[in-house]
Order: sequence, then structure tokens, then C-alpha cells
Amino acid sequence: MPQDKKDGKKYTDSGIEIKELYGEKDQESFRPEKNLGDPGKYPYTRGVYPTMYRGKPWTIRQYAGFGTAEESNQRYLYLLAQGQTGLSVAFDLPTQLGIDSDSPLARGEVGKVGVAVDTLEDMEILFRNIPLDKVSISMTINATAGVILGMYLALAEKRGIPWQKLRGTIQNDILKEYIARGTYIFPPRESLKIINDIISFCREKVPQWNTMSISGYHIREAGATAAQELAFTFANAFTYVDSVLKTGLHIDHFAPRLSFFLAAHNHLFEEVAKFRAARRIWAHNMREKFKASDARSWKFRFHTQTSGSTLLAQQPENNVVRVTLQALASILGGTQSLHTNSRDEALALPSEESARIALRTQQIILHESGIPDSIDPFGGSYLIESLTDAMEEKVYGILDKIDSWGGMLAAIEKGFIQKEIQESAYRYQKDIETHKKIFVGLNRYRDEQEKLHFDIQAFLEDIEKIQKKNLAQRKKSRPATPFARSLESLLRAALNGQNLMPSIIDAAKSGATLGEITDVLKNVYGVYTEAPIF
Repeated sequence: MPQDKKDGKKYTDSGIEIKELYGEKDQESFRPEKNLGDPGKYPYTRGVYPTMYRGKPWTIRQYAGFGTAEESNQRYLYLLAQGQTGLSVAFDLPTQLGIDSDSPLARGEVGKVGVAVDTLEDMEILFRNIPLDKVSISMTINATAGVILGMYLALAEKRGIPWQKLRGTIQNDILKEYIARGTYIFPPRESLKIINDIISFCREKVPQWNTMSISGYHIREAGATAAQELAFTFANAFTYVDSVLKTGLHIDHFAPRLSFFLAAHNHLFEEVAKFRAARRIWAHNMREKFKASDARSWKFRFHTQTSGSTLLAQQPENNVVRVTLQALASILGGTQSLHTNSRDEALALPSEESARIALRTQQIILHESGIPDSIDPFGGSYLIESLTDAMEEKVYGILDKIDSWGGMLAAIEKGFIQKEIQESAYRYQKDIETHKKIFVGLNRYRDEQEKLHFDIQAFLEDIEKIQKKNLAQRKKSRPATPFARSLESLLRAALNGQNLMPSIIDAAKSGATLGEITDVLKNVYGVYTEAPIF
């Protein structure tokens, strides 16, 4: 935590002062009847459900995916056998960018940071022996979210599983890609059209599916502060809501299926306050600004992942402690779903042993700590309530600044958001280099003789060769006429402004690859090139 050497004060990364001691005077302006309330009641500061973890524990959803679909399937089955209660799929960069594994642009990246999915057959292998109507599936995919969801729905149909029984989430949050992560394809406004298609289609056909997980996680990992993470996430969310409303859907027809994805960093109190402030801000805006009348639309439901950017390659065993602190912040803050990172995050994809330790971390907190026994254990704390108020004020200040730029789309296109994140990341790094921020094992308590005491994940050799061979066989065996007709139908739908999802599903069934489907849309919508940041 940074310290101002001039006055000796302590501050969070968001610039909120941490006092030495808090008491009643710190809550003189705090109005419990407005801001605190009860769990399960507006404004949900204390949690979105009346009984929280006393009624149902958070979902233990470990993020996994690497190499081939076969390898990832084996990891999913292992995690489920170890007690995981939901799956979260990581896709490789070519899949995220709509590039097939046999493309020269995919060379060297196939299966490296997630699983390669080129066709419906890959999707079949990925979820082999996994009951899709019983296990909730989360998929971190954005630019190609419609294609991946189309393949998933085609797989469910092939297995005879009604879409109405499917539960899960696609991230489908493209705006944060332009500002923090970079796996975008189409221009922002065309991307919003695809998102609207997905939301409208699922509202009618896949009613239990969360059509969007609006992500602050990647914004935070790129260098944003906790307050910026919330503000930029909400600015994106409000942009999506406005966009969908323009299609004619009523706010209460889609808002209950919106969810969020936030990071948990090391400052436990700031993170807890952030989660509490987030619930209050969302509830207020959905009820007052967007006039939602369904209480489900007011509820800020979120998944949390512990922070990969805070984990070190130096003394990696210490990362288990960092992850535990971040998991505690998530749970004390009332998350609905949690992924705990593995100790080898800074070195490689998680080994099976490291993934098990990360999973056991959640299970120990759930069953041994006593924390889930009490609803909102920090509620009424002078420190936490003061921090929650301060966080809320910071977030609204940033939102006002975005409005002055003409809204989130304009702020992204002008590079304002990107510049804010870059400056925050620079300040954070300078604090580490000048020792204002201490990381054990990195800039203090170093061990120059340290040795790695565990094995890291080994990749299957020739992943790219295997994937390319399988893809060539599938292209050769697919019936030519249905395949060609399906892509023609997709092209017409895109040109005529129709909902793309039915045509995408038909194309997946015909054997069209993710890259082929994406290329059709590129020909209509174009490809986005980022403007220079001023």
C-alpha cells in the first residue's frame, strides 16, 4: 500500500485515505436506512440474497483450458471429480480472434493460453461426458462469443438437451477489449449489434443463460485502480443497456441476465468495500436511471477471480497466501462465484497439483473458516462502511468525467480510457520500483538462492500439428452444399441487419469453422484498427 512520506498517511491504490482508527464520528453522515439495509433488499449493500451463503454457497468455478479439446476435457473431469461446482473455459488467442488453427496468423499460439476450438467437433470433445443440463458453463469469449455460443447450442441440440435447461455465461463484453485486453475484431458499433443479437436470441430461446459477464477483471489487470475498475465497468454496462434498449427490448426483459466479473487484489478492505459499493451503484442506476421495476434487474451478481497480475515468479509458493487473501476479500464481499488462481500463474498454465491447491483453498474457506456462517460479516464496520462510501464517491466522479467526454464509446474512440489505465499502471510500477509498495520476494525479502520446489505444467507436443490435422480431415469430410448454403445465409443475414444467431448455429452444424464464420462477418462489418492514444 503506498505511503505518503510527507505526511505519513496511508492510501489505497485508488487514493482513498486509510485512517489509523475508525469510530462513530466516521459515520456521522452515514445513513443506514439508505445505504446499509438488509441482505436481499435494495440497495443490496449487504448482499443480493437474504441468506447469502447460509442458503447456498458461492459457485466454485475454476478457469481452465489449454492445448487440445481432449486435454482440456480431462482437466474439467478432474476438477469436477475434486468437488468443483461449475466450469469456466479458457480459449486460446486464435479462437478469441476468430482465426482457425490452420491459419498462418495462428502459428505458435494454438492451444497456448487456452483451448483451441475450430469446429463443432472440438466443442463435442471439450464437453464429452459432462452433463450440460446439470453443470453451469462459463466461457470467457468476447469478439467470437456468438460463434462459440452457436456451437455450444448446436452441441446441446445434438445431444437432445433443450436449450431452456442450459445454464451458464458467455463473457460477451467487447468494450473492455478495446481498452484493456485487445482481442477485438469488428468496430465497436458493429460489435454492439452482434451483442444485441445474442441478448435478444437468448431471451427467447435460452432463458437461463447469462448473456453477458461485464468484466472489470481485465481492466484491473491492465493497471486500473479499484475505483477505475468499477467506473469503467459500469460505463461499459450502461452503454450496453442503452444499446439493447434501442432495439425495443424492455429493461426487465434482459437486465436480470446480465452478470459481472471483477478482480480481487491484495488490499482486503478496499476490495470488500469495492464489491459492496458495486451492488449499491448498480441497484441505484437500474432503478432510478433506467426505471427497471423487476428487483432481479437491480441485483449486481458477480463472479470474482483472484489477481494474476499480483502473483510473482519469485518465491511462487507465497502466491498461495496472496490468493487466499484475495479469496477472503471476494467471499467477505459477497461474490456469487469464485476462481482462485494457482501458485504457478506467473510461470506457466496451472499444473494439476497447483490447480488442486487453488481449489482446496476455496473448500477450506467454505468448510473450515466459519466465514460463510454469517451474512455480511463486515456489515456495520466503521472502516468498511466508510471505505464503501468513499469508493462509491470515487466511482461516480470518474463516471462524470466519462460523461464529459461524450460517453464511453466516444471516450474509447478518443483513447481517454486507455490513457487513464496506462497512467495508473505506470504509477503502480513506480511505487514498486521506489519501494513505496512492498511485494515480498520481489523488492524485499528476496532469496537469491531460491529453487522451484514443484513441477510446472508441460504442454502436449505438437498441439498445432494435431489441431491442423484434425481440422483438415473435418473440412474434407463435410458435405459441400449445406456448408456453402449456410455461409450464404449468414452473409444475407448480416447484410440485411437480421439476427445472426440462427444462421451462425446452422453454419456450425454444417461444418463451418469458427474462422470461416468470422470471415463472413468481417466482409460485412470490417475490422477495427485502434486509433493512436494521444
